[in-house]
Amino acid sequence: MFVITHRSIVFAAAALFTVLPSAAAAQEVRSTSDPSRSQPASQSDVTAGDNDDAELVLAEPDLRVLNLPSTLRLPLHGSNFQLTHRFNGNLRRGSFSGHAGNLFGLDQGAVVGFEYRFGVARHLQAAVYRTAIDKTFQFYGKYDAVRQDDSIPVSLSALFSVEGADNFQERYSPALGLAVSRMVADRLAVYATPVWVHNTAGILNIDRDTFFVGIGGRVRVSSTVYLVGEVAPRAGGYSPDKPAYGFAIEKRAGGHLFQLNVNNGQGTTFGQLARGGFSDSLYLGFNLARKFF
Repeated sequence: MFVITHRSIVFAAAALFTVLPSAAAAQEVRSTSDPSRSQPASQSDVTAGDNDDAELVLAEPDLRVLNLPSTLRLPLHGSNFQLTHRFNGNLRRGSFSGHAGNLFGLDQGAVVGFEYRFGVARHLQAAVYRTAIDKTFQFYGKYDAVRQDDSIPVSLSALFSVEGADNFQERYSPALGLAVSRMVADRLAVYATPVWVHNTAGILNIDRDTFFVGIGGRVRVSSTVYLVGEVAPRAGGYSPDKPAYGFAIEKRAGGHLFQLNVNNGQGTTFGQLARGGFSDSLYLGFNLARKFF
Protein backbone atom coordinates (compact mmCIF):
# COMPACT_ATOMS: atom_id res chain seq x y z
CA MET A 1 0.00 0.00 0.00
CA PHE A 2 1.24 3.49 -0.96
CA VAL A 3 1.40 6.22 1.68
CA ILE A 4 1.28 9.84 0.50
CA THR A 5 3.44 12.16 2.59
CA HIS A 6 4.43 15.79 2.32
CA ARG A 7 7.92 14.71 1.27
CA SER A 8 6.59 12.52 -1.59
CA ILE A 9 4.43 15.38 -2.85
CA VAL A 10 7.44 17.71 -2.93
CA PHE A 11 9.56 15.15 -4.83
CA ALA A 12 6.72 14.53 -7.35
CA ALA A 13 6.27 18.26 -8.00
CA ALA A 14 9.99 18.74 -8.52
CA ALA A 15 10.07 15.87 -11.02
CA LEU A 16 7.07 17.25 -12.89
CA PHE A 17 8.59 20.71 -13.30
CA THR A 18 11.81 19.11 -14.51
CA VAL A 19 10.05 17.02 -17.19
CA LEU A 20 7.71 19.70 -18.55
CA PRO A 21 10.37 22.13 -19.83
CA SER A 22 12.23 19.23 -21.43
CA ALA A 23 9.10 18.09 -23.25
CA ALA A 24 8.35 21.65 -24.40
CA ALA A 25 11.90 22.03 -25.69
CA ALA A 26 11.64 18.76 -27.60
CA GLN A 27 8.34 19.87 -29.14
CA GLU A 28 9.94 23.19 -30.18
CA VAL A 29 12.82 21.33 -31.85
CA ARG A 30 10.38 19.13 -33.76
CA SER A 31 8.35 22.15 -34.91
CA THR A 32 11.47 23.97 -36.05
CA SER A 33 12.82 21.00 -37.96
CA ASP A 34 9.48 20.32 -39.67
CA PRO A 35 8.56 23.39 -41.78
CA SER A 36 5.03 22.10 -42.38
CA ARG A 37 4.21 22.74 -38.72
CA SER A 38 5.09 26.42 -38.75
CA GLN A 39 5.63 27.55 -42.36
CA PRO A 40 2.94 27.93 -45.04
CA ALA A 41 3.72 26.29 -48.35
CA SER A 42 5.20 28.32 -51.17
CA GLN A 43 4.81 27.51 -54.85
CA SER A 44 8.46 26.50 -55.14
CA ASP A 45 7.96 23.84 -52.44
CA VAL A 46 5.24 21.86 -54.21
CA THR A 47 5.35 19.35 -57.02
CA ALA A 48 2.74 18.21 -59.49
CA GLY A 49 2.41 14.84 -57.78
CA ASP A 50 1.91 16.11 -54.25
CA ASN A 51 -1.54 15.89 -52.69
CA ASP A 52 -1.23 19.30 -51.05
CA ASP A 53 -3.84 21.40 -52.85
CA ALA A 54 -5.16 22.69 -49.52
CA GLU A 55 -1.80 24.17 -48.50
CA LEU A 56 -1.41 27.95 -48.47
CA VAL A 57 0.64 29.32 -51.37
CA LEU A 58 2.02 32.61 -50.09
CA ALA A 59 2.53 34.17 -53.53
CA GLU A 60 -0.98 33.18 -54.71
CA PRO A 61 -3.51 33.47 -51.88
CA ASP A 62 -6.71 33.77 -53.95
CA LEU A 63 -8.53 32.23 -56.91
CA ARG A 64 -8.74 35.65 -58.62
CA VAL A 65 -6.23 38.34 -59.39
CA LEU A 66 -8.78 41.19 -59.51
CA ASN A 67 -11.23 39.93 -62.11
CA LEU A 68 -9.01 37.48 -64.01
CA PRO A 69 -8.54 33.93 -62.71
CA SER A 70 -5.39 32.78 -60.96
CA THR A 71 -3.91 29.28 -61.15
CA LEU A 72 -4.57 28.50 -57.49
CA ARG A 73 -5.89 24.98 -56.98
CA LEU A 74 -8.94 23.98 -55.00
CA PRO A 75 -8.69 20.70 -53.08
CA LEU A 76 -11.09 17.85 -53.73
CA HIS A 77 -14.46 18.72 -52.16
CA GLY A 78 -13.09 22.04 -50.95
CA SER A 79 -15.08 25.17 -51.70
CA ASN A 80 -14.73 28.93 -51.89
CA PHE A 81 -17.23 31.78 -51.63
CA GLN A 82 -16.49 35.18 -53.15
CA LEU A 83 -18.29 38.50 -53.14
CA THR A 84 -17.44 41.15 -55.75
CA HIS A 85 -18.57 44.72 -55.18
CA ARG A 86 -18.12 47.64 -57.59
CA PHE A 87 -19.55 50.97 -56.43
CA ASN A 88 -21.41 53.15 -58.94
CA GLY A 89 -19.65 56.42 -58.15
CA ASN A 90 -17.31 57.41 -61.00
CA LEU A 91 -14.17 58.84 -59.39
CA ARG A 92 -13.10 60.44 -62.69
CA ARG A 93 -16.10 62.77 -62.68
CA GLY A 94 -16.91 65.47 -60.16
CA SER A 95 -14.86 67.16 -57.46
CA PHE A 96 -12.89 65.66 -54.60
CA SER A 97 -15.25 67.21 -52.07
CA GLY A 98 -18.22 65.75 -53.91
CA HIS A 99 -16.67 62.29 -53.88
CA ALA A 100 -15.76 62.66 -50.21
CA GLY A 101 -19.37 63.61 -49.46
CA ASN A 102 -20.47 60.36 -51.10
CA LEU A 103 -17.72 58.38 -49.31
CA PHE A 104 -16.04 57.86 -52.71
CA GLY A 105 -18.97 55.93 -54.10
CA LEU A 106 -20.23 54.06 -51.04
CA ASP A 107 -23.42 56.15 -50.99
CA GLN A 108 -24.19 55.64 -54.69
CA GLY A 109 -25.15 51.99 -54.92
CA ALA A 110 -23.07 49.19 -56.35
CA VAL A 111 -22.85 46.27 -58.79
CA VAL A 112 -22.69 43.15 -56.64
CA GLY A 113 -21.67 39.63 -57.64
CA PHE A 114 -21.69 36.32 -55.78
CA GLU A 115 -19.62 33.27 -56.64
CA TYR A 116 -19.45 29.77 -55.20
CA ARG A 117 -16.97 27.21 -56.46
CA PHE A 118 -16.35 23.60 -55.54
CA GLY A 119 -13.59 21.07 -56.10
CA VAL A 120 -15.54 18.43 -58.04
CA ALA A 121 -12.44 16.30 -58.73
CA ARG A 122 -8.75 16.57 -58.06
CA HIS A 123 -7.45 19.69 -59.87
CA LEU A 124 -10.93 20.37 -61.33
CA GLN A 125 -13.06 23.30 -60.14
CA ALA A 126 -16.65 24.21 -60.99
CA ALA A 127 -18.16 27.60 -60.19
CA VAL A 128 -21.37 29.54 -60.56
CA TYR A 129 -21.24 33.33 -60.48
CA ARG A 130 -24.02 35.89 -60.65
CA THR A 131 -23.49 39.61 -61.17
CA ALA A 132 -26.06 42.39 -61.25
CA ILE A 133 -24.85 43.67 -64.66
CA ASP A 134 -27.62 42.52 -67.03
CA LYS A 135 -28.52 39.93 -64.32
CA THR A 136 -25.75 37.74 -65.73
CA PHE A 137 -25.09 34.16 -64.62
CA GLN A 138 -21.71 32.63 -65.46
CA PHE A 139 -21.09 28.88 -65.20
CA TYR A 140 -17.40 28.26 -65.06
CA GLY A 141 -14.90 25.40 -64.98
CA LYS A 142 -11.14 25.35 -64.46
CA TYR A 143 -8.75 22.42 -64.81
CA ASP A 144 -5.40 23.00 -63.12
CA ALA A 145 -3.32 20.80 -65.38
CA VAL A 146 0.26 21.79 -64.55
CA ARG A 147 1.81 23.08 -61.35
CA GLN A 148 5.12 24.89 -61.12
CA ASP A 149 7.96 22.98 -59.47
CA ASP A 150 11.72 22.60 -59.76
CA SER A 151 11.43 21.07 -63.24
CA ILE A 152 8.40 22.98 -64.57
CA PRO A 153 8.77 26.79 -64.74
CA VAL A 154 5.06 27.73 -64.85
CA SER A 155 1.60 26.67 -63.74
CA LEU A 156 -1.14 26.15 -66.36
CA SER A 157 -4.93 26.07 -65.97
CA ALA A 158 -7.49 25.49 -68.72
CA LEU A 159 -10.64 27.64 -68.54
CA PHE A 160 -14.16 27.24 -69.88
CA SER A 161 -17.27 29.27 -69.15
CA VAL A 162 -20.65 30.21 -70.52
CA GLU A 163 -22.61 33.23 -69.37
CA GLY A 164 -26.07 34.51 -70.14
CA ALA A 165 -27.96 37.71 -69.39
CA ASP A 166 -31.43 38.02 -67.83
CA ASN A 167 -30.71 35.17 -65.40
CA PHE A 168 -29.18 32.99 -68.11
CA GLN A 169 -32.07 33.35 -70.55
CA GLU A 170 -30.49 35.33 -73.42
CA ARG A 171 -27.26 36.59 -75.05
CA TYR A 172 -25.17 33.54 -74.25
CA SER A 173 -21.40 34.03 -74.41
CA PRO A 174 -19.18 30.94 -74.14
CA ALA A 175 -15.48 31.45 -73.47
CA LEU A 176 -12.29 29.38 -73.67
CA GLY A 177 -8.98 30.36 -72.14
CA LEU A 178 -5.74 29.48 -70.46
CA ALA A 179 -4.21 30.89 -67.28
CA VAL A 180 -0.41 30.82 -67.08
CA SER A 181 1.46 31.87 -63.95
CA ARG A 182 5.01 32.15 -62.76
CA MET A 183 5.90 32.35 -59.06
CA VAL A 184 9.10 33.95 -57.82
CA ALA A 185 9.83 32.44 -54.38
CA ASP A 186 6.94 33.37 -52.08
CA ARG A 187 6.85 37.07 -52.97
CA LEU A 188 5.68 37.50 -56.56
CA ALA A 189 3.19 35.94 -58.98
CA VAL A 190 2.78 37.09 -62.60
CA TYR A 191 0.00 35.97 -64.96
CA ALA A 192 -0.84 35.79 -68.65
CA THR A 193 -4.43 34.79 -69.47
CA PRO A 194 -5.42 34.52 -73.16
CA VAL A 195 -9.21 34.18 -73.50
CA TRP A 196 -11.53 33.89 -76.51
CA VAL A 197 -15.16 34.96 -75.94
CA HIS A 198 -18.04 34.46 -78.38
CA ASN A 199 -20.99 36.83 -78.88
CA THR A 200 -19.45 39.81 -77.09
CA ALA A 201 -21.66 42.29 -79.01
CA GLY A 202 -24.90 40.42 -78.35
CA ILE A 203 -26.52 43.44 -76.71
CA LEU A 204 -26.24 45.20 -80.12
CA ASN A 205 -27.68 42.15 -81.93
CA ILE A 206 -24.33 41.75 -83.71
CA ASP A 207 -22.54 38.41 -83.90
CA ARG A 208 -18.96 39.22 -82.89
CA ASP A 209 -16.17 37.54 -80.94
CA THR A 210 -13.30 38.97 -78.90
CA PHE A 211 -9.86 37.65 -78.09
CA PHE A 212 -8.03 39.29 -75.19
CA VAL A 213 -4.86 38.55 -73.24
CA GLY A 214 -5.08 39.38 -69.57
CA ILE A 215 -1.84 40.41 -67.86
CA GLY A 216 -1.64 40.57 -64.08
CA GLY A 217 0.60 40.42 -61.07
CA ARG A 218 0.59 40.16 -57.29
CA VAL A 219 3.46 41.09 -54.98
CA ARG A 220 3.55 40.34 -51.26
CA VAL A 221 4.79 43.44 -49.45
CA SER A 222 4.45 42.08 -45.90
CA SER A 223 3.51 38.78 -44.30
CA THR A 224 -0.20 39.14 -45.20
CA VAL A 225 -0.50 42.28 -47.40
CA TYR A 226 -0.32 42.30 -51.23
CA LEU A 227 -0.34 44.81 -54.08
CA VAL A 228 -2.23 43.63 -57.18
CA GLY A 229 -2.73 44.87 -60.73
CA GLU A 230 -4.14 43.62 -64.05
CA VAL A 231 -5.03 44.75 -67.56
CA ALA A 232 -6.91 42.91 -70.32
CA PRO A 233 -5.96 44.33 -73.75
CA ARG A 234 -7.95 42.98 -76.72
CA ALA A 235 -5.88 41.28 -79.42
CA GLY A 236 -8.69 40.91 -81.95
CA GLY A 237 -12.41 41.08 -82.62
CA TYR A 238 -15.00 43.34 -81.01
CA SER A 239 -13.17 45.84 -78.79
CA PRO A 240 -15.09 49.01 -77.86
CA ASP A 241 -13.54 51.79 -75.77
CA LYS A 242 -10.51 50.95 -73.58
CA PRO A 243 -9.12 47.67 -72.22
CA ALA A 244 -10.32 46.80 -68.73
CA TYR A 245 -7.74 47.39 -66.01
CA GLY A 246 -7.56 47.67 -62.25
CA PHE A 247 -5.24 47.78 -59.26
CA ALA A 248 -5.70 46.86 -55.61
CA ILE A 249 -4.34 46.31 -52.14
CA GLU A 250 -5.39 43.20 -50.26
CA LYS A 251 -5.09 41.62 -46.83
CA ARG A 252 -5.09 37.91 -46.02
CA ALA A 253 -6.46 36.81 -42.64
CA GLY A 254 -6.62 33.04 -42.21
CA GLY A 255 -9.14 31.68 -44.69
CA HIS A 256 -10.39 35.18 -45.55
CA LEU A 257 -9.01 37.59 -48.11
CA PHE A 258 -10.18 41.20 -48.45
CA GLN A 259 -9.20 43.22 -51.52
CA LEU A 260 -9.85 46.94 -51.98
CA ASN A 261 -9.65 47.72 -55.68
CA VAL A 262 -10.13 50.44 -58.30
CA ASN A 263 -11.22 49.53 -61.86
CA ASN A 264 -12.03 51.46 -65.03
CA GLY A 265 -15.20 49.38 -65.42
CA GLN A 266 -17.58 47.28 -63.36
CA GLY A 267 -17.41 44.09 -65.41
CA THR A 268 -16.22 40.88 -63.76
CA THR A 269 -17.15 38.03 -66.17
CA PHE A 270 -15.10 37.01 -69.20
CA GLY A 271 -17.65 38.55 -71.56
CA GLN A 272 -17.73 41.82 -69.64
CA LEU A 273 -13.92 42.00 -69.52
CA ALA A 274 -13.82 41.35 -73.27
CA ARG A 275 -16.03 44.39 -73.83
CA GLY A 276 -13.49 46.42 -71.83
CA GLY A 277 -13.60 49.41 -69.54
CA PHE A 278 -14.02 53.14 -70.10
CA SER A 279 -11.54 55.91 -70.79
CA ASP A 280 -13.23 58.36 -68.40
CA SER A 281 -14.13 56.09 -65.49
CA LEU A 282 -12.71 54.72 -62.25
CA TYR A 283 -14.82 52.80 -59.75
CA LEU A 284 -13.92 51.92 -56.19
CA GLY A 285 -14.75 48.34 -55.22
CA PHE A 286 -13.75 45.30 -53.25
CA ASN A 287 -13.54 41.51 -53.38
CA LEU A 288 -14.14 39.40 -50.31
CA ALA A 289 -13.26 35.70 -50.38
CA ARG A 290 -13.65 32.88 -47.86
CA LYS A 291 -12.13 29.40 -48.23
CA PHE A 292 -13.83 26.34 -46.81
CA PHE A 293 -11.02 23.79 -46.58
